[in-house]
Amino acid sequence: AAPDTDFIIYNIPQLAGVTLTLGLFAQMRKNPRVIGVKNSSMPVQDIQMFKAAGGDDCIIFNGPDEQFISGRVMGAQGAIGGTYSAMPDLFLKMDELISGGRLEEARRLQYEVNSVIYKMCSARGNMYGVIKEILKLNHGLELGGVRSPLPSLEESDGEIVREAARMIQCIREKHL
Repeated sequence: AAPDTDFIIYNIPQLAGVTLTLGLFAQMRKNPRVIGVKNSSMPVQDIQMFKAAGGDDCIIFNGPDEQFISGRVMGAQGAIGGTYSAMPDLFLKMDELISGGRLEEARRLQYEVNSVIYKMCSARGNMYGVIKEILKLNHGLELGGVRSPLPSLEESDGEIVREAARMIQCIREKHL
C-alpha cells in the first residue's frame, strides 16, 4: 500500500513470539526501505549487534523505557517509548545528561523514572489509560480513555494514577 515508504523493523520478541536474529535482520535489510530497528528486546547488547550488522546507515532505536540510558550508551541513536508522553522532559533530561557525559546523574534519574513506570504498570487498567489520566492531572489535557480491546482504568486505579502524577512532579522539581 505504501511501496515508497521507509520503515523501521520492530523487534519485540516478548510479544511477537519471534526474535529478530542477525540472519533475519540481514534478509530484511535487503529491502531498501528498511532504514532501522526499534529494539524492544530486553538484552541491551542486541543494540550493539544490530548497530554492527546494520552499519552507519541503519538507525537503531532503544525500546524498553526502563533501559533508556543503557540503550543510548550502547549506541542507539534515539528511543521510542510508551511512557515518554507522560514525562517527556525527564527523558530529554536523561539524553542531555548522557550527551554531557554525566552518566551517574543520568543513572539516578533513570532509576527515579523507572519507579514511576513501575507504579503506572501496577494499575489494573491499561498503561495508556494511566498515562492519559496523568496528562489530565499534570497538564489539564482531556484525552479520554483507551479504546477496546484495551482494558479501561478501574476505580481502584485512581490512587495509582494520582501517585504516579505526584512522583513525576517531584522528579521534575528535583532534576529540571
